[in-house]
Amino acid sequence: MLLSSITSLPEIDLVMEQSMLAFLEYKKTNPKERAAFLERIALEIETLSEELIRTTQAETNLPEARLLGERGRTTMQLRMFAAMLLEGSWVEASVDHAILERVPAKPDIRKMLVPIGPVVVFGASNFPYAYSTAGGDTASALAAGNTVVVKAHPAHLKTSQLIASAIEKAIAFCNMPTYTFQHVTESSFEIGKALVQQSNTSAVGFTGSFSGGRALFDYAAVRPRPIPVFSEMGSTNPVLLLPNALELNAETIASQYAGSITLGVGQFCTNPGLLIGIKSASLDRFKSTLATAINQIPAAKMLHQGILSAYQKNRSIALSTKGVNSLTNDIASNKIDATPIIAMVSGADFLANENLKEEVFGPYALLIECTNIEEVKQVWKSVSGQLTTSLMGTDKDFELHPELIEMASSIAGRVLLNGVPTGVDVCASMVHGGPYPASTDSRFTAVGINAVKRWVRPVCYQNCPDHLLPDALKESNPLQIKRMVDGNPYQ
Repeated sequence: MLLSSITSLPEIDLVMEQSMLAFLEYKKTNPKERAAFLERIALEIETLSEELIRTTQAETNLPEARLLGERGRTTMQLRMFAAMLLEGSWVEASVDHAILERVPAKPDIRKMLVPIGPVVVFGASNFPYAYSTAGGDTASALAAGNTVVVKAHPAHLKTSQLIASAIEKAIAFCNMPTYTFQHVTESSFEIGKALVQQSNTSAVGFTGSFSGGRALFDYAAVRPRPIPVFSEMGSTNPVLLLPNALELNAETIASQYAGSITLGVGQFCTNPGLLIGIKSASLDRFKSTLATAINQIPAAKMLHQGILSAYQKNRSIALSTKGVNSLTNDIASNKIDATPIIAMVSGADFLANENLKEEVFGPYALLIECTNIEEVKQVWKSVSGQLTTSLMGTDKDFELHPELIEMASSIAGRVLLNGVPTGVDVCASMVHGGPYPASTDSRFTAVGINAVKRWVRPVCYQNCPDHLLPDALKESNPLQIKRMVDGNPYQ
């Protein structure tokens, strides 16, 4: 149901009531039917072809190559969840047979994951396909058997409407309940709050700013029946530049990170915003090479004026902080372009200024020059939960400081060795999440097949007659899925 304008609470009530009624039917669909539905959504998005790419280019300033790649990732995600449904073990079915001769007798108990209900998804500004209307939140929620209501992001509204129309066509083609998916285009904060707090909403997915994600979390917490909000809220993604690695490869690492910092005009939540090293001649070489490389990268358009304004404001706050100096030029060709910036500060000044720990979303990074490895660790630990943290080191570095890997796992959801954090591969092992404030629930990932775990809950059936059980738990295992049986893993 495409909704061009939602302006009142009663209309939101209607949307969510329709979503709940559709959920009661949609959750009964079998895995093959839902897999075919997801496959059809992917096909309908591909059928939009050039119209979709050109529309998004006009709305976001993103180049064609980036959009083609992101569209491919979006359709791949949909097909990945379809394959997950057909394989079946994601429901974590387990069967514990009765033992009648035991005293007291052990009952027959069977458990699986089931969908939780209508999910509200807020489209992201920086990923118009992969984290928006038919992105990972929507795809995983639909795969789990939940209905979805998307609140379109106003920065790419026409794009969202096109993709919503593709989902509607897939609903009709696959004979799914009409309101399996609904699309809200009104952009006010009041409508967003109403969607979260409407009684039929069962969970929320969000990718964006800390202030936006935390507001949704708070709205959900004060409901008479609180619900989970899975907000991915950005990160400074600290990078440790360890001494031996810099001594051997300072220039190579600097060139590598110049590309990562400015990739997509820095508009990735995994952008490396903090670089932490020890004062030395090799760090000076790194600093010089990085500054030279960044100065050669021209200013470029950001997604929209709001993001550019926030970037300019936040970097100005950072650059005006005591002890911070810019290592690069700051000359934009016009008022709508963003200039890449590398700044530097001492470890002591960084620790004394809380605002330097905040994300500057855009092509910006802060190099923190510490006096020794202990100060490096102090700076690193002072930064709140992160999506990623990267360690650039050699075997010698890690032999001297074996505690760093374990420390990294307490800081971030994804730990990288000798690589850059930009680029999130969609696979079963990926974790895109992390301790607060990177996300509101570090137990889950927003990328990969395990993203489905956000939209389900476990239910067990005790002494239930076989013919009344869900297919996943019946004794004959008609779905032929892997299950845990009497404590033996996945038979």
